[in-house]
Amino acid sequence: MSEVFATPDLDGTELTVVEMINKLRDEMRNRVAEPRRWSGGLRRMAEARAVQASNSIEGYNASLDDVVAAVEGEPTLDASEETRLALEGYRDAMTYVLQIADDETLEIDEGLLKSLHFMMIKHDLPKNPGRWRPGPVFVRDEETKTIVYEGPPRDDVPSLIAEMLGELEGSDDPILVKAAMAHLNLAMIHPFSDGNGRMARCLQTLVLARDQVIAPIFSGIEEFLGRNTKAYYEVLGEVGAGSWNPDRNPRPWIRFCLRAHHAQIRTMLRRRQETEDLWNGCARLAEERGLPERCVTALVDAAHGLRIRRGGYRRAAETGTGDEISDQTATRDLQAMVDHGLLTPVGERRARYYVAGAEPAKLRRQIVEARPPATAEDPFEIVRSRRQLRLA
Repeated sequence: MSEVFATPDLDGTELTVVEMINKLRDEMRNRVAEPRRWSGGLRRMAEARAVQASNSIEGYNASLDDVVAAVEGEPTLDASEETRLALEGYRDAMTYVLQIADDETLEIDEGLLKSLHFMMIKHDLPKNPGRWRPGPVFVRDEETKTIVYEGPPRDDVPSLIAEMLGELEGSDDPILVKAAMAHLNLAMIHPFSDGNGRMARCLQTLVLARDQVIAPIFSGIEEFLGRNTKAYYEVLGEVGAGSWNPDRNPRPWIRFCLRAHHAQIRTMLRRRQETEDLWNGCARLAEERGLPERCVTALVDAAHGLRIRRGGYRRAAETGTGDEISDQTATRDLQAMVDHGLLTPVGERRARYYVAGAEPAKLRRQIVEARPPATAEDPFEIVRSRRQLRLA
């Protein structure tokens, strides 16, 4: 008998939902397969939103602008020092995950889990980064100050992790389900003194990324979980029932994750089209004013509400063009965009940054206003409705 949460047999509805999600993932893969100038920005924003969401769940709240800065190694403007360090730690772990995802020889083992944890928590040595927790662990509700979960005994952690990893490597279940079960078991084993939630979400993304169906950064559901934190905690509470109970049925968790994937991939497909539309609009603005194409990256970022700084602009422009750009050239580009009213400077000298001028901001606003009304489609309800129509 398994000592960790075991995957239940999937029913017909769940398998159909998995198939629906896989079709959407295939569609996303096809739409981003051909390199485009705007695709780098789509990936960069997706990574920033994942880092932002996973940390917000733990109470480290930061604006998307500050998260992008942290991901790119720029100083944050508003985030606290503690939040900045948490963002940078998760960035390091996610960067490593994205780097190794396509390594066919990669094995997810105890050493990899501890290494990822060290990257995340290395700024806080009393929390034992890279080591299993030294004793019992309790999760408290900060509002009620009550204990809502107690992990298994510390002595059981190594064997439970080993079984979890064995189940992960030996399972023939759909990748979406394997990743969800890895997340659940790591969260419930709670093997670390701190950072267990972030590690569980990072592990889920790593398992999905190894599938190589779509670019790794488009695989995860961190953003959905960050936007639905209450529901996320509720379903974990329902399955865990307050302590280590691996005999409980994890089906509610699996269905929750499938709903998350369905919603997240639909969001990414919408953003892909919106990013292309915004890029094309900003490219027209730059061309009309005789600006070099490398300026478009700054206009798109500013239209998204990000603050543009010289260093970040230079790196983004170099990535987009493949050419080295000097600080002098970057300064000249930014001033040209200011002169044409496309960017607005804020602050002086080294503290200066730039925000969107009226026209890039208007382009973004028009794209957002043109969105069809949001629909919270539940894939399980879709499947049931289709069956009822066939039976009618």
